[in-house]
Amino acid sequence: MRRRVRPVSLVLLGLGTFLLVLAPLLAWYVAPRAAVNPIDIDETAVYTGTGSVFDAGEVRTVAGQRITVTQRVRGDVADSERSGAAVWDVTTTVDTARTRPAADPHNALEFLPARWVMNRTTNEPVHCCREKPYFEGDAYLKFPFDVGRRAYQWWDDSLGATVTLHYTGTRRIQGYTGYRFTGTVAPAKVGTRLVPGVLVGRPASGQVAAEEWYANHGIELVVDQRTGRVIYAQVGPRRTLRAPGSTKDSVVLLDSRKIAFTTATQKDQVRQARRESGQLRLLSGTLPVGAAAAGFVLAVAGGVWLVRGRRDSETSGMSGAEGAM
Repeated sequence: MRRRVRPVSLVLLGLGTFLLVLAPLLAWYVAPRAAVNPIDIDETAVYTGTGSVFDAGEVRTVAGQRITVTQRVRGDVADSERSGAAVWDVTTTVDTARTRPAADPHNALEFLPARWVMNRTTNEPVHCCREKPYFEGDAYLKFPFDVGRRAYQWWDDSLGATVTLHYTGTRRIQGYTGYRFTGTVAPAKVGTRLVPGVLVGRPASGQVAAEEWYANHGIELVVDQRTGRVIYAQVGPRRTLRAPGSTKDSVVLLDSRKIAFTTATQKDQVRQARRESGQLRLLSGTLPVGAAAAGFVLAVAGGVWLVRGRRDSETSGMSGAEGAM
């Protein structure tokens, strides 16, 4: 006698098997491919603070100035697709109340263009595509995915080198918790600038190739652990001029103890971190675990129904045979 199999048991068994296969695919194949740096980025971050700024018109350093740093990041999609890396063009302007707003960013107190090229998965620098300057380190505009509680090498544009930032715990920014990294930069010579000798105590020398020095009172970055997005940034830059060979600052070009993300920038960064982190958590944790659990339950239920259906068919067949005897 042919055994009868309940269709629902096969459906449950098939669906359960599918979900059990899907779970590891989501965790080990889909999720890693979703954790990549974008190539079509277009974001602006604004920092504000107060400090001393050299006023070229008055030929002196003026204290108590409102300082605004605007950093815009735009992805070069064409170059990114050709290279397979993420190619981001970065423009940073430093302004005071006198230079804002300016129709041309080149009229700002400082205008710094750069191009950052990185591996989309690891965040490591990729040296191609007219990169400028030559970047190194683990982090710059963002940290790698799955940030660890360890020190990272952060690229400092003003220094032209990496700075070690140490993990110092967590901090809540606009209600969202991130990893906190801090560091400082000791005074270092970063270049020369041709200026009138009188500015650096050499009035009889005419034009002098003054040494430009840079330091940072304190760097603090708060980073989303899962995505590496910086949700809060604070720096304390100090730029000065010295006479050639001198060990003392002659002119303060810029000095501020704290220039930090505005509240609006913090909120925007946190909003994006919540969304991106939630998407990655869904793909790497919630969906795989849910699919595995549901698949196990459905497969077991389908298997039990299938076995019971076969037993019922066998019992019914045996009863029919005994009745015929």
